[in-house]
Amino acid sequence: MQVIILAAGEGTRMRPLTHSTPKPMLPVGDRPLVAHTADAAIAAGAEELVFVVGYEGDTVRSHFGDQYGGVPVNYATQDEQLGTAHAVRAAKEHITGPFAVLNGDDLYDRESMAALFSAGPAVASFRVDNPTDYGVLSMDDEYVTGIVEKPTDPPSDLVNAGAYVFPAEARDWLDVPKSERGEHELTDVLASVIDRQSVRSVVLDRWLGVGRPWELLEANEWKLDGLDRDIAGEVHERAELRGSVVVEEGATIDAGTVIEGPALIQAGASVGPNAYIRGATLVGDDCHVGNGVEIKNSVLMHDTNVPHLSYVGDSLLGPNVNLGAGTQVANLRHDGADIEQTVKGERVSTGRRKYGIVAGDGAKTGVNTSLSPGVVLSPGATTLPGEQVHRDA
Repeated sequence: MQVIILAAGEGTRMRPLTHSTPKPMLPVGDRPLVAHTADAAIAAGAEELVFVVGYEGDTVRSHFGDQYGGVPVNYATQDEQLGTAHAVRAAKEHITGPFAVLNGDDLYDRESMAALFSAGPAVASFRVDNPTDYGVLSMDDEYVTGIVEKPTDPPSDLVNAGAYVFPAEARDWLDVPKSERGEHELTDVLASVIDRQSVRSVVLDRWLGVGRPWELLEANEWKLDGLDRDIAGEVHERAELRGSVVVEEGATIDAGTVIEGPALIQAGASVGPNAYIRGATLVGDDCHVGNGVEIKNSVLMHDTNVPHLSYVGDSLLGPNVNLGAGTQVANLRHDGADIEQTVKGERVSTGRRKYGIVAGDGAKTGVNTSLSPGVVLSPGATTLPGEQVHRDA
């Protein structure tokens, strides 16, 4: 089975976290997001991986090289992002037999991937309570008869999870016209397969599309929860580590610090003294979490500093962020309603009652800054000492 992994997108809905990092390479637990997809594919029996890259593609190439997990790796470049079928068409020269296509920014459970690969031609599906927001599968027993986009009257509760297994002949069916959205859609390729062969639906046990910042939080909650305790770094005798905590070699935990797992402290990071980390938190390479700081259910990307007397909850901090002493992140509305965030110019509900901020590369806050729930700090944004920030900066 050849597996094509789509990893070319710019990730505009994930801004500002994708300012310098392609969305598939954003951190999820102990590896990039797309590495979880690749690992699931290999565990399911992939014999070759083909990454379709575009935005910051060299980052993907340098991580995976020409062999990953014992299987050969090839690359194709999608210069313009003109749809999923267009992306697969960029990899056409590599296709020599039946092939699977996976989204590089989706998480799939490994057992379901094995079932999908063995069932081809097939499309992965997932049961949801409200399918009207998705592409919904029309079914005839276990076979797919079509996909209806965002129907008001859904034909089933099975939605398209964006993973497919195509027969070898589909290599010649990739040149589909643009859809109403102006893109070359892989669902139109699937329609060609359905016209010629029986296509099964394989229902995934677990699936998460990671397209917006709060979904990156959810992805880390999923994957950090699966880590086994491993203490390889330097931990002070008066620090306390509870549960599934990973401290990588080269990380240091100072006196008085309490870490409640699941939590991952990566190489070169320093935590404490007297810090408190809890609730599915990732502290990335070479980060510093200092005296009297509490970090809860958050992602700190590499080289970020929260050095003194601050609180950060349910937040995502990009690389090289620095929070001034006494910075406080609010993560709960007084009325308990779901918190909204601006995505591509529109206010969108995160579906989360607790959600803090998103800070882009190199953002800095002045001492005693207060940040309201859902605030986004653009790359390089700064705040004044004592400033109260209620709108995106």
